[in-house]
Amino acid sequence: MKHGTKNPIVVSLLSAALAATSALAVAGTSPASDTSNESCAIGYVTGVGGSAQSFREYQSSDNKYRYLADNPIQCQVSEEGRASNCVGVVSLRNERVSVYDDSGDTTMSVVTRVELEHGTYPVIIVVRKQDVRCEE
Repeated sequence: MKHGTKNPIVVSLLSAALAATSALAVAGTSPASDTSNESCAIGYVTGVGGSAQSFREYQSSDNKYRYLADNPIQCQVSEEGRASNCVGVVSLRNERVSVYDDSGDTTMSVVTRVELEHGTYPVIIVVRKQDVRCEE
């Protein structure tokens, strides 16, 4: 066999091995471990979320604990009970959320109930996709 020519059997075996490995990798991905490519309507979040600007600042902060403590989420609440113009971040622990927009690469917007100064209200916040576990 000349140098540079490929043995068809070796090429076939390598192709089959690559296809099998890819299929196993896709089949082995569970919804709880990675929702970055999965779309769901309802899920649970454990992690930090907040207004888009505050969440970006939190993500780039050197001291995330301090940022979380110094910037609690605050929103204006209308007479109809709608929260808007939110700033700040909030820590979530297994909070049920409705997915609002999951088009981001690493983050998604969700609606969840957040304790504010005068009660609990539904708020749209940004969270990391990896912190969302889809409801089964």
